[in-house]
Amino acid sequence: MEESREIRSFEFDQFPSATEFASQIESNNRPAVFKGIIKNWKAFSKWNPTEGGLDYLQEQLGSSIVEAMLSRTAPVFYGDLRSHERVPIPFSTFIGFCKQHKQKMDDGHDDYVESERHHQTESESERPSLLSGYALPQQLYLAQVPIMNAENEERVQLEALNDDIQTPAFLETKIIASINLWMNNAEAKSSTHYDPHHNLLCIVAGRKQVILWPPSASPMLYPLPIYGEASNHSAIALENPEFSIYPRAEHSMEYSQKVILHAGDALFIPEGWFHQIDSVNLTVAVNFWWRSNIMSSLSEHMDSYYLRRILRRLTDREMNQVLEKASYAGTERPKKHICELHNNKEQDQSNHGLDQSRKRQDLKEKGLQQKILLHELGPYPLQALHEIVSLVHDRVNIADLSQHMQSASTTNSELTVKDQCRNIVATRLFRLEDDPIAKILWILEPCILQDVFLSMAHNFPRTLEALILHLLSPVGAEVLTRKFDEMDRLTSEEDRNKFYQVFYGAFDDQFAAMNAILNGKESFALQAFKNVLDKFLGVKL
Repeated sequence: MEESREIRSFEFDQFPSATEFASQIESNNRPAVFKGIIKNWKAFSKWNPTEGGLDYLQEQLGSSIVEAMLSRTAPVFYGDLRSHERVPIPFSTFIGFCKQHKQKMDDGHDDYVESERHHQTESESERPSLLSGYALPQQLYLAQVPIMNAENEERVQLEALNDDIQTPAFLETKIIASINLWMNNAEAKSSTHYDPHHNLLCIVAGRKQVILWPPSASPMLYPLPIYGEASNHSAIALENPEFSIYPRAEHSMEYSQKVILHAGDALFIPEGWFHQIDSVNLTVAVNFWWRSNIMSSLSEHMDSYYLRRILRRLTDREMNQVLEKASYAGTERPKKHICELHNNKEQDQSNHGLDQSRKRQDLKEKGLQQKILLHELGPYPLQALHEIVSLVHDRVNIADLSQHMQSASTTNSELTVKDQCRNIVATRLFRLEDDPIAKILWILEPCILQDVFLSMAHNFPRTLEALILHLLSPVGAEVLTRKFDEMDRLTSEEDRNKFYQVFYGAFDDQFAAMNAILNGKESFALQAFKNVLDKFLGVKL
């Protein structure tokens, strides 16, 4: 985990000011723990279930109707609407469940929770719907019950508790969107999700374990589709995750951080950070939500622009990762003898019918003669040239291809050959490790690759043409254009012009060659874009 993303911890005498919090923590989207920061709240002593807190809460709010989260998968509470229901119950009823649970635990009935779970499993087969009005205590969780809501005051159900809490000093300049109560009578686990607001989670009683992932780790968590009602939740089940369906999730914990929050502690969870929370029995918490400065400052008329910029940046990063993660160790190279290259050369020359002596004279005048003669190439470029030519010749019948490409008319036989070439093309190769030609291009230094291409343009023009027009995969096109960019940075404008003149001069249709490269490059980018939609937005195209 990058240092800038590690969870910071502050003791009682180190709490930041509002300015320090905004500049050093919030602005960096960096989680932080504030130990003991709410111990001065009235709620810290008055709400504690072990010190008569349940009676106090019942006195304050016993007649109130609250909306509870009812889940058949308890103790796991999934956030999507298909996995839970929101049901109204008297607050006094929930407090009664808490008292019952506390009494059982105080009496030393360690098997109480397990027996209730067994009863829950048996009961589920008897009642197909949770709407029947019957629920087990551990299936209920007071999740996000409003104490204050700036946007919808009518939703506020527990306003009377506002006097027992106070906003931490470092949030005094923030416009708080809502304050909510979270309370469970039995063990509870929340599904992995992120919030669209900054969040300060304060533990009044009990204990919570929070596992955090930065937004960049979302591909490992398989977020639900962006168009769904639970788009901020992970598709990975907490119990028995299906790694065969979600293989990246098997490594998700490598990107996570874990923190244990005790009563009196608070945790700043920045917007967009995925978190999964486990709560022990009778845990009571309060959270504050507020909009980040970034989201507050975004103008709607700029949304489409920012969307395009962000998607482009993620796509570029995805393309880089595809290339960077490929392993080239142990790549087997063709074991053919170098002399076979000269035999292939003779076949290639006999088919394209070009005047080699005239071309050599032209190149001599351009100052590139030394780069295209085979006997002038060093061992490494010559070996690379041999491997590329061999790979092309293994896949395409160069003689037949040249004959049909020189034909002025398009015959049925020609269409058949071209169709065969198209079938050979690895148009669906997007991984570097799957394409031996792309791997060779990737590992060659730009100057060596330039020598190889110049030699191909003059000694094996039809091979070069077959490579670019018919065998260049999407990943190969991406690698090739990157190598061209490197060449351009290392050479003068005059040398660049000479190289491209020779390279594209080997093609009967120079525009077709350029289109083949660009089409392949865009296909690679399109696949990377689809990967981004899948990994970050849960959308498969």
